[in-house]
Amino acid sequence: MRIRLDIAYDGTHFRGWARQPGLRTVQGVLEDALTRIVGGELRLVVAGRTDAGVHASGQVAHLDLDEEQVARLPRRRREGDEPDGVAALAGRIRGVLGAYPDVTVSRTVRAPDGFDARFSAVWRRYVYRIADLETGYDPLERSRTTTVKAQLDVEAMDAAARSLIGLHDFAAYCKAREEATTIRTLLEYDWRRDAVGTLIAHVRADAFCHSMVRALVGACVAVGEGRIDVDRVVAIRDAVARLPDTKVLAARGLVLAEVGYPAVELLASRAEQTRNRRDADDIGS
Repeated sequence: MRIRLDIAYDGTHFRGWARQPGLRTVQGVLEDALTRIVGGELRLVVAGRTDAGVHASGQVAHLDLDEEQVARLPRRRREGDEPDGVAALAGRIRGVLGAYPDVTVSRTVRAPDGFDARFSAVWRRYVYRIADLETGYDPLERSRTTTVKAQLDVEAMDAAARSLIGLHDFAAYCKAREEATTIRTLLEYDWRRDAVGTLIAHVRADAFCHSMVRALVGACVAVGEGRIDVDRVVAIRDAVARLPDTKVLAARGLVLAEVGYPAVELLASRAEQTRNRRDADDIGS
């Protein structure tokens, strides 16, 4: 049985999503909790592997259980729960994690045929928060907001962000990984100030390569500070190589907010399509 899990976490005290020997990670904490409930060997497959310090409010993962593990699922506790106990699993996980944990599972449901948390996704949306000199510092927001000691021009940042949208090779805004493609479709990128003046970015793409969102944010901050102009962020992207003009901003301001999936009948075909690695010939096609 394949189960979908909807997950949220404060990444401050995690060394990222992926399990690592001797380190506290989101995957490790959740898999240990699940093992206590259903036993046996198991592995979570996630929509987006977040880095150390990055948060999530809309992370998605899936889990495959064998017959023995399915038999250990919690019994139905209230009307409307699935008879196999899948819906009750989220509550059992929260019980194992204890009061006020920095990670939680809000929902567990039986995954439809063809669903793959990673490969079936059609887009991921991140939110990034910055407090500048206009905003001021709020200690209650320190774990999810990056502070920039400058007065930022949000209109220039928004123009720079929108100029990057489209299908491109984003190698200049990614940390290189062997055998990994850097060709991505950036679907949405904009900046605004909220009611208290905090700068908020919404960044949505079919997928992201390593450090891509924080590098894109760094480019727009450089524009907002007046260190580079709007045209320069496009020139950096088109150089297809890391340049010293911008920097990768801190993880604390970044939240994985939402993952989008196609209609149920398209899940399997989307997963197959995603597994086919894109190359430079795909740009402009």
